Amino acid sequence: MKRKTGFDRSKTLNWRLETRMVRGGTLRSDFDETSEAIFMTSGYAYEQAEDAAARFKGEQDGYTYSRLRNPSVAMFEERMALLEGAEDARATASGMAAVTAALLCQLRAGDHVVSARALFGSCRWLVENLLPRYGIETTLVDGRDISAWAGAVKPNTKVFLLETPANPTLDIVDLQAVADIAHAAGAKVVVDNVFATPLLQRPLEYGADVVVYSTTKHIDGQGRCLGGVVLGSSAFINDPLLPFLRNTGPTLSPFHAWIMLKGLETLTLRFDRMCENAAKVADYLADQTGLLNVRYPSRKDFDQHELAMRQMQGVGGTILTVTVPGGREQAFALLNAMEIIDISNNIGDSKSLMTHPASTTHQGLTEAARLELGITEGMLRLSVGLEHPDDLIEDLGQALRKVGLKG
Repeated sequence: MKRKTGFDRSKTLNWRLETRMVRGGTLRSDFDETSEAIFMTSGYAYEQAEDAAARFKGEQDGYTYSRLRNPSVAMFEERMALLEGAEDARATASGMAAVTAALLCQLRAGDHVVSARALFGSCRWLVENLLPRYGIETTLVDGRDISAWAGAVKPNTKVFLLETPANPTLDIVDLQAVADIAHAAGAKVVVDNVFATPLLQRPLEYGADVVVYSTTKHIDGQGRCLGGVVLGSSAFINDPLLPFLRNTGPTLSPFHAWIMLKGLETLTLRFDRMCENAAKVADYLADQTGLLNVRYPSRKDFDQHELAMRQMQGVGGTILTVTVPGGREQAFALLNAMEIIDISNNIGDSKSLMTHPASTTHQGLTEAARLELGITEGMLRLSVGLEHPDDLIEDLGQALRKVGLKG
């Protein structure tokens, strides 16, 4: 088998995005397979003892142990780096493993983190509960308020953390403005870009230092497996991130890496259609007079529409929120009345999924914290999939009629 482990980007950098997602990072064995190989191995053999010693010292190219690197995983990492425009990437076993590693690898007791308060529930738990346990100070701010970021900076501030659009509120953060504030303070910016995907928004282009994804979402896109990835400069990926991953072990399996590679091949096709469907569904829901609120970034009634369209290439994405007037009871009734759309807390799937954030993804927050974010008992989050949009609209219409809201 070929022992090549490095990647030659000289040709791939000239490829367009769609070609990179199909062919970027491919390493073929001596069998010249067209589909990327799955290297289901934990370890690797060496021709001589001296080779093993050289590889462990970093003096010889090659693999040593799949907790450190694996050819299948390496192909996925390279393809993601090409897609994001990053120098390097490392994959993880889940999106939360990626977020946790991106933070802890560069923080220590006595450091300070400034974070947007609108975060996925588990990310907010990291900021409010895990980091303080290790002596890391944290401050939550309204991510939409640039002055709040500047006002939260301290001499020991090391990291800014944010999502944009945020889960589930769809709050938009001005990436360039926040990056400028962070860098002036000597801090790094970590961005969870899962809602926008690298197709709509590449935070590194706006000054972010590190980008993280749950590749479970749009990148797999078919509800099959968990995965995550951290992207950034070669300096960040190799030190401090790589030693942290090597010694803590949140490793992506070769099989899951292969699934992600297959997902990337169709990402543009799936994502473009899902965005088109989401825009049509959002417009339909916005016309229903019985609803309190419909939020979707590409609609002109979205309160941060201009910023969202500037950062997200004029597209609203696949996620929207809708708020019903009857609180949790009516929200649950609407969910239970759906015939096509599934009740699920995942996003980015080819199937349309709807959830009640206050009782699922953000149930761990106090009621006061949820209300501060705008996560009311009547809010529902809808991840729009690949079904025909008319079928989704008809499903929503019959459900709205069943719960006393005009469809």
